[in-house]
Amino acid sequence: MVLHRGREQRILPGHLWVYEGEVAEVRGSPGPGALVDVLTFRGAFCARGFYNPHSKIRVRILTYEEEPIGPDFFARRIGQALALRERVVRGTTAYRVVYAEGDLLPGLIVDRYGDLLVMQTLALGMDTRKELLADLLLEQTGARTVYLRNDPGVRSLEGLPRHQGFLRGAAQTRVEIEEGTARFVVDVAGGQKTGWFCDQRENRLSCASLARDADVLEVFSYTGAFGIHAALHGARSVLGMDVSETAIALARENARLNGVPDRCRYEVADAFEALRALEGEGARFDLVVLDPPAFARRKEAVRRALTGYKEINLRALKLLRPGGYLVSCSCSSFVDEGMLWQVILEAARDAGRRVRLLELRGQARDHPMLGAMPETRYLKCFVVQTV
Repeated sequence: MVLHRGREQRILPGHLWVYEGEVAEVRGSPGPGALVDVLTFRGAFCARGFYNPHSKIRVRILTYEEEPIGPDFFARRIGQALALRERVVRGTTAYRVVYAEGDLLPGLIVDRYGDLLVMQTLALGMDTRKELLADLLLEQTGARTVYLRNDPGVRSLEGLPRHQGFLRGAAQTRVEIEEGTARFVVDVAGGQKTGWFCDQRENRLSCASLARDADVLEVFSYTGAFGIHAALHGARSVLGMDVSETAIALARENARLNGVPDRCRYEVADAFEALRALEGEGARFDLVVLDPPAFARRKEAVRRALTGYKEINLRALKLLRPGGYLVSCSCSSFVDEGMLWQVILEAARDAGRRVRLLELRGQARDHPMLGAMPETRYLKCFVVQTV
């Protein structure tokens, strides 16, 4: 596959995607998911990767070397991913084993929950090799089962169907995990993503240190992880809210599992409406956690997303007692740190509050950012205090 003149300058520093508009010529007749070489306009070798004629991302690069891509290659890459986790993951039985482009395995996501691996093959090239990948993962991790969560809508962009189920072995799809001093039940079949948000683990553990003797509000609580960690670190009360009845039911179960149901209350509610209602009631909190879903899944949605972030941050700041803490997150990759910080500052101004930044955090270290691919850094977590 030959690139247009000069397009290799974007790819050679390490960006792993070759877009449709960058391709000048496809030589031969490579099939969907086949391995192809990426060549400069003059025919020099650039990279090697998976080809998909049905995707706007024509090639997902695997290597910049002229090396064979087979079982040994994938075994080596998985081994490198595991070596990193052995160094950076502590105190949990739930973590990301493979983070796609961040681990130089584009389109492959693997999370571990005890002896169960949950795998997503979100690109055609990886999907056609899922049997091999499952075997290599079991061999190298010592896990017993692999569950496929190939239900994300993004698979349609690759021309792939959506499905889920066990690929290797069989087990219960509700798994109990440990995270710090807490325990949680994860539903890998029915939960969001792969059932759990490993990327927020370090943020949950860090922010719990602010919760001693605090009244905590956890908005977009999902299954209650931020609030339960807060309760275990001495929070006086926790109010969690989420629009999903299933998530709230599991949050209540997790509170009981951790022995804190007396201090953790969960409600099914629309966050925007509930925040306004709490303000009208005169409710006040010492710590508010905002962990919404991605408000901007496309670049065209950024403006509307910023309006949404402004609204929830404004309401949250109004609910804080003097000296209270706000943990404000965004997992929208199209909303960068500067945008979210500006939103927080504007919300503070409109709320009549002054804030100081205590910490700017991101995704956990088992979700490494590839330097040449800013797309691999998506999670922002601002920890601020009203002054």
